[in-house]
Amino acid sequence: LDVFGPDRDIPAPDMNTNEQIMAWILDTYSMHVRRTENAVVTGKPIILGGSLGRREATGRGVMTVTLSAMERLGLRPSECTVAVQGFGNVGSVAAKLLAEQGCKVVAVSDVTGGYYNENGLDIHAMIDYAARNKGQLEGYPDAQPITNDELLTLEVDVLAPCAKEDQITKHNAPKIRAKIIAEGANGPTTPAADEILKENGCLVIPDILANAGGVTVSYFEWVQDRQGYFWTIDRVNRRLDRMMRAAFDNVYQAAEKYDVTLRIGAYVLAIDKVATALRLRGIYA
Repeated sequence: LDVFGPDRDIPAPDMNTNEQIMAWILDTYSMHVRRTENAVVTGKPIILGGSLGRREATGRGVMTVTLSAMERLGLRPSECTVAVQGFGNVGSVAAKLLAEQGCKVVAVSDVTGGYYNENGLDIHAMIDYAARNKGQLEGYPDAQPITNDELLTLEVDVLAPCAKEDQITKHNAPKIRAKIIAEGANGPTTPAADEILKENGCLVIPDILANAGGVTVSYFEWVQDRQGYFWTIDRVNRRLDRMMRAAFDNVYQAAEKYDVTLRIGAYVLAIDKVATALRLRGIYA
């Protein structure tokens, strides 16, 4: 009880967890404090105080910042190709939403391998196929099988690594041809690879920004739980899109100002906010 709570640390789902596990955390905490405390955890089932749009939020955030990056580089979504590594909660939603924005998603992958179609994949059909196939794409008929390494080095405009950490390394970074990398996963690019991508002119949208949609809507869920008033899906998505676009613009401007990567620009902004708050709070902070 001293580690997390509605006014302390507030957990949210990630790999190998889901709404049910969040519900168990809510129930266990509530039993200990002898009252129902919905705001102790986010990513809950809707009926237990969860927020509409939370499950899709991380993938939606990836889509939003990717479109912002395209705009900065003068790229049109309808003329862009995309490869997405990972077809779980983040990757499948990001792929679907980017396709709906007009992008041609030519490759995706999951634990069973990569799937490529130069004419564009039918993401909705792939999501339906995976749902009928124990959550996996193995055997999907309308795509050419490729390896994970082949997916990462495809000649596409956007690469979205939405699976695990350390997927882009000093070994494969020189072969990556994407103009934009949107890090839907946590830590998919190693520091050594970061330097190579910078030298090659690839715009990397760092994980601290690109996959922040999930934690942003977790904050929305906490706010709704505290208020006891719940928003429509349109309001959730509208506020998320606005916050993600503003965050991208602020990071991009910081990166330009200090002539650094977006990753360092994001760190500069974050550390400056913390430092400013500490100075203003006074001697006990």
